[in-house]
Amino acid sequence: MVPQFLVTHSGGFHADELLSSVILTRLFPEAKIVRSRSSEWITPAADRIIYDVGGAYDPKARIFDHHQRGAPLRDDGQPYSSFGLIWKHFGADYLVAQGIPADRVGDVHAKFDKSFVLPVDLVDNGAYDATGPLAGLTLTALLETLKPAFDQNSPEAEAQAFHNAMGIARAFVEAAIGKHAAKLRAEAVVMGAIAAAGPNRVLELPMGMPFRPAIVKAGAEHLLFVVHPRDKDWCLTGIRRGDEGFELRADLPVAWAGLTNEALEAASGVAGASFCHNGRFIAAAKTREAALAMAEIAVREALAEAQ
Repeated sequence: MVPQFLVTHSGGFHADELLSSVILTRLFPEAKIVRSRSSEWITPAADRIIYDVGGAYDPKARIFDHHQRGAPLRDDGQPYSSFGLIWKHFGADYLVAQGIPADRVGDVHAKFDKSFVLPVDLVDNGAYDATGPLAGLTLTALLETLKPAFDQNSPEAEAQAFHNAMGIARAFVEAAIGKHAAKLRAEAVVMGAIAAAGPNRVLELPMGMPFRPAIVKAGAEHLLFVVHPRDKDWCLTGIRRGDEGFELRADLPVAWAGLTNEALEAASGVAGASFCHNGRFIAAAKTREAALAMAEIAVREALAEAQ
């Protein structure tokens, strides 16, 4: 039965039931959100989905709480919040509703769960304590700043704040899923470019796009630089060694660092060279030919330094 009601708890809201509501309202747009702790609402029935309240986890009865003893855990022992449970059971349908191709749903579901859902689960359960000056800028913390003030505790104020916060949460969910889907589209393009490049140390792409995951997946360890068009010029960039940090497989030449236009043309010997970042991880040129010429020089210098 299509639910008529989406039931979560009343009072101060948290990121997990907000984000759960984002998923469920996309799938069941006609259902009414009911925020209550009354037994008449938090008892399972055919006309509702209950989440983050009710003291039970029973997918068949459509109740998804995680506060009770014996609460469900992930396969690796990490705890679920209501968001993780809702994503586990409804995430694939949500992705289909968002237009993700069927053959991509499994991959996007897993990546979004790991990068977006799991951190919310951990913070909600106190399994991860974000500290330091950036602690208040996590998504979980920012969403909870949208709660009404202590003396604005009318049901109307709480409901308005909840729905306002849900709109903001929805924007983050949709943007994050869109980026995961885009990375998969980019992967197909990059894989084709790697095949076309063969043993070449420079990978040419038709536009700027995420490229490192596909390079790693392809095992293309020989690649050192990437070239692609950008607006009216061309970009030459290095390839990071790891997912974190900024160490590159190869840096651009020292002599180019921080130079632009005529000074960079003189230092590189390439007409049309227009910019090189002082950090030597990205450069620009006015034409494709100039960008490729710069890339070949950078490759020669990098290989010479490695010997």
